[in-house]
Amino acid sequence: MGNVIVTGGSRGLGLAMVLRLARAGNDVVAIARNPTDALIAATQAAPAAGHGRVHFRACDLADLAGLRGLVKDIAQLGPIAGLVNNAGLGTSGILANMRDEQIAAIVHLNTIAPLVLTRYVVRAMMVTGGGGSIVNVASIVAFTGFSGLAVYSATKASLIGFTRSLARETGALGITVNAVAPGFIDTDMTGSMDAGQRAQIARRSALQRLATADDVANAVAYLMGVEARNVTGTVVTVDAGGTA
Repeated sequence: MGNVIVTGGSRGLGLAMVLRLARAGNDVVAIARNPTDALIAATQAAPAAGHGRVHFRACDLADLAGLRGLVKDIAQLGPIAGLVNNAGLGTSGILANMRDEQIAAIVHLNTIAPLVLTRYVVRAMMVTGGGGSIVNVASIVAFTGFSGLAVYSATKASLIGFTRSLARETGALGITVNAVAPGFIDTDMTGSMDAGQRAQIARRSALQRLATADDVANAVAYLMGVEARNVTGTVVTVDAGGTA
């Protein structure tokens, strides 16, 4: 076990991952601009038997210049065993109506920031020589598309290409690289949908329901665990069969 970094770990999907990974025995470092009450409570709680500790580090991932120092700071806690690139902007909008700065901000945070952060994490893993696991949080819209999410979908598709190529680069180092592709789940990003829209999405899925944040967190915990030591370069879809 070692330290696992989870970006966007203060709420929603990211917080679910932080708590699940800690229950699996990992020491988890949650990255966000500001902590939430739930995250603060997790950092202050004494770990139960077999559970890891939860730490918080404040960081604006859009500030690329600060990412090297962030990783060096986290490495002081102990070897970095994993990284979950979860943080991202889910800004919606028809492409023709979006401003240049909106497009740039989404691409910067959803694509460029994870690439740069991962570079420093991989370097840290190489120094310790203990291998590691990286999980990139993509989305089903990366391969299905969705009206009003062209830019967001493009950034999530880029993470899948990044995942497969980086898995080739780091395999000899014992570092696995995978992605999870959640469907529509109950988080802030789907909170704007009304009950009818949510029911319609559920009806379209093979299991007739929506996946939850915990479902995605369980998939991430699996990919971070020893059970997935021979799983790399793949995408795990968690959408209750919406894309089946």
